[in-house]
Amino acid sequence: MESFINELNGIIWSPALIYLCLGAGLFYSILTRFVQVRLLGEMIRLMFSGTKSAEGISSFQAFVVALANRVGVGNIAGVAAAIGFGGPSAVFWMWVVAFLGASTAYAESTMAQIYKEKDPITGQYRGGPAYYFEKGLGQKWYAVIFAIAAVISCGIFLPGVQANGVVSAATRITGEGSMMNFLGAEVGSFRVVIMAVIVIALAAIIFGGIKRIARVAEFIVPFMAVGYIILALLIMLMNLDKVPAVFGLIMSDIFNPMAGLGAAIGWGVKRGVYSNEAGQGTGPHHAGAAEVQHPAQQGLVQAFSVYVDTLLVCSATAFMILTMGTYAVQNEKTKEFIGGQEALMADIGTPAFTQMALEATFGGFGNYFIAIAIFFFAFTTILAYYYIAEVNIAYLTRKMSTSTQKLCAWIPKVTIILLVAYGSLNSAGYIWNLGDVGVGMTAWLNIIGILVMFFAARPTMRALKDYEEQRKAGVKNYTFDPVKLGIKNATFWEEKLRDKQ
Repeated sequence: MESFINELNGIIWSPALIYLCLGAGLFYSILTRFVQVRLLGEMIRLMFSGTKSAEGISSFQAFVVALANRVGVGNIAGVAAAIGFGGPSAVFWMWVVAFLGASTAYAESTMAQIYKEKDPITGQYRGGPAYYFEKGLGQKWYAVIFAIAAVISCGIFLPGVQANGVVSAATRITGEGSMMNFLGAEVGSFRVVIMAVIVIALAAIIFGGIKRIARVAEFIVPFMAVGYIILALLIMLMNLDKVPAVFGLIMSDIFNPMAGLGAAIGWGVKRGVYSNEAGQGTGPHHAGAAEVQHPAQQGLVQAFSVYVDTLLVCSATAFMILTMGTYAVQNEKTKEFIGGQEALMADIGTPAFTQMALEATFGGFGNYFIAIAIFFFAFTTILAYYYIAEVNIAYLTRKMSTSTQKLCAWIPKVTIILLVAYGSLNSAGYIWNLGDVGVGMTAWLNIIGILVMFFAARPTMRALKDYEEQRKAGVKNYTFDPVKLGIKNATFWEEKLRDKQ
């Protein structure tokens, strides 16, 4: 199975997907006239201006849940893997994919708002690629394929990556404990205890739905992200003389990387997409749950979350690792050691690079802080993955009877708890490859879909033009009339307008 997953991963993450991710970001950046730069101030204003309702969460809550989805093990262990296999220059390509990807995030999140629906059972808003592919693209078969892929990706493949990162960070402090036979596998006793804590806490929250998930993320994510960035800045201030060299290291091999031609670009884009999720099709689910006056507003807020994830949190990790030199670089194909600390070779793909950087600066405190940061980052990401799986199960069953819908709603709850337990107890390399397959599946489907939608209907461009015209006119309360804009099947907004009249 592991060999099959590795081969499948190689096929999915071929250069074609890497160019597609970068190309889609550049495409939407040019067409929106670089909305991610022009409306940066508006993004920040909107993030704090929204209100929540009985049906939807606030813009800020949607932002932090999406950020919870983005800020996870990928920001700590994933950045280490990008450096370990792609060299320091992989960080540059993570920046590129974040800058371009912010426009992709705007497009997909705006469409999630345009085509969202109200769940007849919970009364809450539901939105995402499955909804906009069916209603905006008019291709239900494609929507169903995406929904199934998202359930497999976020409900089965990806939670294990986050759970594995939590356990790896914690056991670096506690040790594995005494070996024991647990469900047929030889694992350390401490690993089993940590897994049990994660599973119990996860179950207590996911049964409360998006409202409870949003409240937890609203409290944890900003606190941990700010604390993490502050520590990174302290390391840089304490080693100011090394900072120019770190920038030089990142920029020196962007087209001729240390780990072999194309490795820096490939790993930078792969880990960039894994981390910031722009174009992957996962962020729109949270965007669709928000209560806003105009669809473009949440698209702008979600675009800003890409910046926070990669340009701030991922960069913080990269600068900690490169400033302290706690990394190793390996050619994936030849396994040849190229640079960094050879003693760290076995730790590529784990949080060890970052932990050692903080430990070298702050002693034992740094080690404990990373373990705590990863626990909360990864835990909130698992919550976000659960919600994505739940939305797509709801989409697939929404035409079925009420009793069937309620029964199927248990599927993502039970599955994600089992898969978190499984991921906690397995090797990091295998689990990361599973996660990459999940990311690649949804990325292929979503990016192709939103590019086709641009030529078929141009909903995001029409929404952006409408929003900017109202903003220029200085309106206090924005409105969105999809019929007037020539956008079909945006039934939620059509009904909202009728109710006001």
